[in-house]
Amino acid sequence: MTRGRFISLEGGEGVGKSTQLRALARELGGRGLEVVETREPGGSPGAEAIRKLLLDDQDWPVEAEALLFAAKNGADPARVREALMGGFAGSKILEVHGERMIKGTFDPGFRISLHQKDLNLALAGARELGLNLPNTANAQQVFSTCAAIGGSGWDHSALIKGLEHMANFSIRKD
Repeated sequence: MTRGRFISLEGGEGVGKSTQLRALARELGGRGLEVVETREPGGSPGAEAIRKLLLDDQDWPVEAEALLFAAKNGADPARVREALMGGFAGSKILEVHGERMIKGTFDPGFRISLHQKDLNLALAGARELGLNLPNTANAQQVFSTCAAIGGSGWDHSALIKGLEHMANFSIRKD
């Protein structure tokens, strides 16, 4: 079985995504490749929620938990992150957000309040379909904790602060 590719076109309204989609489909089709267009750029709220789930690596709550667990056991979270980066656990999320978690730099990139909105859309869509998304629900719970302690405007890497609050333990020596 041949594996396909999922291609997502990004950009604001009116920048030519639909034109590019048609040109790309025509080019790939001309090369004998099967092209399946799943939707016109712009999408529905449900499609956007799925997109967010796929593009926002959902492993970072687990990575935050790993750093918390390591620190609580007396390990240096920066050294644990460094070791994880060298193996299969290495990821862009661990590289960027892991560093923010360790340093405590939570200046907004993608704010927790926006992430909560996207997760709410995904969870509502899943309920309508009779699906259970436990990882998404767990992430939403931790984000709700962050919001409750005043972190709605923090970058979503501040998820570690919600976990720390629930554990009554910080990975940083603040």
